[in-house]
Amino acid sequence: MNNKEYKNIIAFHPGFYIEEIIEDLEMTQEEFAKRLDVSAKTISKLVNAQISLSDDIASRISIMLGINTETLINLQKTYDLKLLEIEKTKKFDTQKTIVKEIDYNYFVRNGILSAAKNIEEKIESLCSYLMVSDLSLLKKPDLLASFRTSVQNVTEKNIINANVWLQTAINFGLKKVVKPFDEKKLKAAIPEIRSMTIMNPKEFLPKLEEIFKECGVAFVLLPSLKNCGVNGVVKWCDDKVILAINDRNSFADTFWFSLFHEIGHVFQKKKTKIIINDKNLSQTSETLENEADQYARDVLFSQTEYESLLDCDSHNITYERICSFAQKSGIHPGIIIGRLQHDKIIPYSLFTTKREKYQIIM
Repeated sequence: MNNKEYKNIIAFHPGFYIEEIIEDLEMTQEEFAKRLDVSAKTISKLVNAQISLSDDIASRISIMLGINTETLINLQKTYDLKLLEIEKTKKFDTQKTIVKEIDYNYFVRNGILSAAKNIEEKIESLCSYLMVSDLSLLKKPDLLASFRTSVQNVTEKNIINANVWLQTAINFGLKKVVKPFDEKKLKAAIPEIRSMTIMNPKEFLPKLEEIFKECGVAFVLLPSLKNCGVNGVVKWCDDKVILAINDRNSFADTFWFSLFHEIGHVFQKKKTKIIINDKNLSQTSETLENEADQYARDVLFSQTEYESLLDCDSHNITYERICSFAQKSGIHPGIIIGRLQHDKIIPYSLFTTKREKYQIIM
């Protein structure tokens, strides 16, 4: 078949027109080939759209029949362009199912992208912003960088949105100008960062940003994206590192644990590891994840301190006791409550109203 059709797009191969010419001349393909001084097999392949119309054959036909060479060559160019249009349309149709899995309003709401008039504009805007030639690429779990997700059973929708959020975080991180990464300086700053847990976001965020800047860390804080589940990401870029977290749940304890968890990944200095909470985790990724968790726990308060708090009946862990412990440790009491709930020392229903929520705006 020497033409291809998709929806209302038809691409006619040059062989379609060559076949008509041969029929009008009342010749066989073999005779036509002899007069061109090419093989009959070549003309057969051309007529059946198995090969392209070469400049050489176009020139021979031009001389033989007095047809403008450019006209013949343009037949091939037009066909190739139509094929590209068909392929692009097919890709758009495939991407329509993917773009429906993404909350485009997230980008509009946060001033990242303009509102789109139709689904085609959404696809074009997202492809450009996320720097992919096809939104289908977002289905690849290893497309971008190491990431951590709170989703237990990871679906294709989760992977798509994880990659969307990650690239958004990377885009923001790449814009930030920071000094070259300095591991010693970052380690020295950890106590000061920890002391910020008792401050409010308006007070600590500018200070945190400045500390990270001096240490060579491009710190990015973004709103969470629906169906994403990603808590944070570490991405190395030349002599700086992008550290991004989101405002998932907005609880103070979640924010600080996620932050120190990602700082733990920074100190691991692994540049392209995929770290995801999934049953198919590799042992290496699981180890890295556990190490980062332990680092966050140790920074927030030591195991010895934690055990001293637990050195009583769990029923006697009162809010007053937690506040006293928090004051001595110089840490936000909500972080202790979150840890106790996570470790199932106390139920999630207990003291949850005391877990401060942050309102963080981009």
